[in-house]
Amino acid sequence: MEMKTISYQEARSLMQPGDVVAFGGRAPFSLLTKFMTQSAVSHVGVILQTKVLEDSSGRFFNQIIESTELNGFTGVQINRFSERMSYDGDIWWLPLCPELRETSFDQRRFYDFLFNQAKDRKVFDISQALMSAFDLFDGIKGPGYNERDYSRFFCSELVAAAFEEAGLAGSVNASEVTPVDLCRWRIYDKHYYLLKGEKGTEITRFNSKAPAEWNR
Repeated sequence: MEMKTISYQEARSLMQPGDVVAFGGRAPFSLLTKFMTQSAVSHVGVILQTKVLEDSSGRFFNQIIESTELNGFTGVQINRFSERMSYDGDIWWLPLCPELRETSFDQRRFYDFLFNQAKDRKVFDISQALMSAFDLFDGIKGPGYNERDYSRFFCSELVAAAFEEAGLAGSVNASEVTPVDLCRWRIYDKHYYLLKGEKGTEITRFNSKAPAEWNR
């Protein structure tokens, strides 16, 4: 698996619904997430759809859905991805595997699930976000183990739950999936792309584990 570096202008017309966007931030909570998961990734979102503007120019923009603090709200929200390129940190684009997209990705169920979470304005789940990274006693469902709970969402829980609903991930406990866990699911194309940040900043063990490993 190889990381390549390209600009968003090169990538924007190639992005498709279901492609994951990973972020590595510098804010205190982002640094804590990276420390707890021992990774460069602190946040994830997913491309929801490409929206064509209602004119004859053929212009479009990519929408990203994520659970984050932005625009005066902390929770599930939809934004233009171009606006998220101002993020203070690293940004990677992780395209889905084309074969899985063709055979195991129900795009309508993916849309419906995510639109419903945004419509209901589900708030960010900070307690489960922190506990998802504490895995010492997960084997016995001890302290730090998250039971599946979709009343609120942290970022990677939202995307993992949408992938399960779309048939891409099988049966998983999305409430135990950290941002870097999602990047390590074996569901992506062979290359991923650094859109912004310091060259050489890679996602360790990218695309290396079956989602079924989070079936607990």
